[in-house]
Amino acid sequence: MNIVEQVGTALLMALGMFWKTGWTLVLGFAISAVLQTIVPADAMREKLGRHGAKQVALATILGAASSSCSFAAASVSRTLFKKGASLVTSLTFLFAATNLVIELGVILYLLMGWEFMAAEWLGGIALIGAMSLIVTLTYPKKLAEEARNHPEPGGGGHDHGAAHDEGGSWIDKLKRPETRGRIAQAFTMEWGMLWKDLAIGFLIGGFVSVFVPTEFWQSLFLVNAPEWVRVPFNAAIGPIIAMLTFVCSIGNVPVAAVLWGGGATFGGVIAFLYGDLIVLPLIDVYRRYYGWRMALYIALVLFASMVIAAIGVDLAFSWAGLVPQAGTDIREELTTFAIDYTFWLNLVFGAIGLWLWRLSRKAPEPKKAHCCH
Repeated sequence: MNIVEQVGTALLMALGMFWKTGWTLVLGFAISAVLQTIVPADAMREKLGRHGAKQVALATILGAASSSCSFAAASVSRTLFKKGASLVTSLTFLFAATNLVIELGVILYLLMGWEFMAAEWLGGIALIGAMSLIVTLTYPKKLAEEARNHPEPGGGGHDHGAAHDEGGSWIDKLKRPETRGRIAQAFTMEWGMLWKDLAIGFLIGGFVSVFVPTEFWQSLFLVNAPEWVRVPFNAAIGPIIAMLTFVCSIGNVPVAAVLWGGGATFGGVIAFLYGDLIVLPLIDVYRRYYGWRMALYIALVLFASMVIAAIGVDLAFSWAGLVPQAGTDIREELTTFAIDYTFWLNLVFGAIGLWLWRLSRKAPEPKKAHCCH
């Protein structure tokens, strides 16, 4: 394959990755826009303002039900935090929305087997537990309050002239044309803030999957090392590889399948799957949302949680004899398009996204909103 063909394949891989995750982006950004627009800050503080077991369980359920890509989940998580939710519950939503969603498990099952599906879901719970403990022990109260009120560049934010000061239920608010207009404006604002990060991430993923040989990835995983060396090393290296190579929770499953088919270890691939929340473009998003110091703190908490969870899952599955045999390369499958459920979901949510964009163009310009305190 010459360089022109390789570049073409890399671009096709990037397109395939976007195709697999496109509808989840629309859904996630839409959820964030609704929360920003119609949910009162005091209600958010009441439901998720603490980080007890009840609040963590609720945030987990909300995250698992959101079906969000990591970028969209980060947007919703930011909205929760800046509406008054605690840092633990906000990050719980973030982990749940990227590790416990149904479609992620389905894709893992289809491409890599039920063992990876189970490891992802069980690991998602372990991630939340580890994160909760770390944040409870290290919570930087002053820094968190500064981050909660951090101004976002480009006008992006958690309050867009929202309708939360109006009476009535959620349904009543959604019936109002002005409320739908504000939701549409918040939706398009999210895309305006993040589309460059998304494009860069998908392109990096496509080119890395084509131009970096599988032998290179295999050399990073200590396949023949003693377990006490291999397990923690792979748990640490997996998120770092993800951080440098890819972008989104569902989209990194094909790359994980490529690594698995190329001979990477089970624990290393699981850790790689967890690492979608600390990719470089997403860390820059945290910086925009919260400022550099809080972004660094969040990234370190997420990384430590990923390492702890990956070690636990790797040891548990090895002990139970559930580590599967290595699979096959799925590059061909990723670059083959078909009229399947992804096609129909992209068609439906693409139409919703287009409708919201058109609605935002017709709506009056939002008033400058003050940050909630």
